[in-house]
Order: sequence, then structure tokens, then C-alpha cells
Amino acid sequence: MKEVSPDHLYQLFNRSKRNTENVIKAAPIGICITNPSGHFEMVNPAYCEFYGYREEEILGQHFTVVVPEAFRARLSALHDDFIQGNETHELRQEWDVLTKSGNVHTIIAEAARIEGEDGQSRKVTFIIDITQRKQLEVRLKQANERLDHLAHHDELTELFNRRAGLQRLDEEIKRCKRYGTTFSIAIYDLDDFKAINDTYGHCTGDTVLQQMTALVSKTLRDTDFHVRLGGEEFLIIMPGVNAEEAYQGMERVRKSVAQQTFSEHQLTVTLSSGIASYVEASGTRLLDRADKAMYQAKQTGRNRVVIASSSM
Repeated sequence: MKEVSPDHLYQLFNRSKRNTENVIKAAPIGICITNPSGHFEMVNPAYCEFYGYREEEILGQHFTVVVPEAFRARLSALHDDFIQGNETHELRQEWDVLTKSGNVHTIIAEAARIEGEDGQSRKVTFIIDITQRKQLEVRLKQANERLDHLAHHDELTELFNRRAGLQRLDEEIKRCKRYGTTFSIAIYDLDDFKAINDTYGHCTGDTVLQQMTALVSKTLRDTDFHVRLGGEEFLIIMPGVNAEEAYQGMERVRKSVAQQTFSEHQLTVTLSSGIASYVEASGTRLLDRADKAMYQAKQTGRNRVVIASSSM
């Protein structure tokens, strides 16, 4: 084995130390070293650039200066536990951090424990900015939630759409068959609504529909299921009520709508409604009975509620 002089070993050590420092300074990710008490001993340029501090501003400060106040006590305790523990590596974790300008960013942090020249432990932390990725994840989540909402709701009125309404109707029929309970439905339609669209335009017509359906939903029970079948025709599924109780509920709705004005034009509208209670029949048959009762309400003067007869 070739003999190496102490002077040469010292030169190799210093060269290695300088190389390590150069690598840390040139690293594209933020790196910092904190002492046992949690104060910064070293920060590389990428770390300073990310947080917006100059090196001389941040050295000597406690590392929680870059942490939102709500997390400082927890992270400080985690730092102390890591310094005093036996693990040499800290699991990768995701944190919100605070820049000098007060902006909150999200990082992935991973740490290792090293021994300093004084024999005491130090914590080396490596950070990667994932703020844009998190923002994209939030936008994608919101987009997916919106798509899911639109799959079951009418875009204009925010009511359940026809597909969701018919699905709920089938579920209520199955529940009645299994438990012997009862339920009723109401179909209602605005009277002479076409005249509003023809006179004031479809934008005003849309406003009337939005305000009117909001009023109806507010008047209904929390357990009722309000559906837009299409145009100005709507379905209400009323679990646990018979025809007479459904009639009373729709009378409250009818009166509330007739007494209110809608849109900036202060328009008044009325509705006609047909009621049908569930008997041993399909959902299509139930809807047909309520629909015929609604047209009977229109033919006998509009602005009224009619209960479907057994012959319908």
C-alpha cells in the first residue's frame, strides 16, 4: 500500500470539503443546515432565492422564521425530537412555508442528521417547491367536482337534472316496495312562461327560473327532491307523504310563487301542478298520472294544484 503523508491527507480532506460546499452551493434545490437549537448555520443560494432572503439575513435565525405561525411549535418540536433521536433520516413530508414577502408556498422536505465538527448533531434539510403542482391538483379536483355536479344537476337552476330525478324516483319505488312506505310526486309547470321569453328575452326568462326555483326549494321540506325535467317543467319527489299532504305542500309552494315578483322587471308568475301518490306501478306510470293532473289544472284555469284521480 502506498504511503500517504499527513500533509497530503489534509489537502485531500480540504479539497473534499471544498467540493462538498461547492456542490451544495450549486445545487438546484434548497438546502439548509440547522444546529441543535434549530438555528440556521448554512443556507445555499437556491434556499435563499426560494424564500426571498439574503444569506446574511437568515443565518443565525431560528428555522421557524420560514414557517406559518400556526405550525411553528409543532415543527420546532419535530426538529428537537429528530436531533435527539436515533434516526439518521427524516421521512419526506409536505409542508406549507412562508417566504419573506409573506407568500405561502408548498414544499416537500426531506432531512438527514449529520455530526458537526463539535461532535453535536446537525439537521440537513432538502426542499423542493411543489406549489404549482399543488395548485394544479386543486384546479383538477375542482374541475372533477364540477363535472360530477353537472352530471347530476341542471346548470341553470342548480336543481337535480332529469337523469338524477328519474334515478331517485326508481330508488323511492324500490324503498316503498320493500318497506311498505308511501311517497308522492308533484309535477309543476309555469303558466304562460313563453310570453315572458317572447316579451323580455331568454335572459330574463332564465333569471325568473333561477329565482322561482330557489323560492320553491326554500318552501319545500329538506327531504323533498327538486328536479328540473326540462324547460319550465319540474318534478318534486316527496318521501313519506300521501296525496293530501303533498297537495297541502304544493299549495304553499303555489301561493309563495304567486305572491312574489321576479327579475328586475318585477314580473309575477303562476304555476299549475299535478299530484300523484305511489301505487303498484312503474315510475313512468306515476309520472304520467301526475302529468295528466297538471294539465287538468291548466285546463281548469291555471294557478292551481290537482290530485290525480285513480282513473288517470
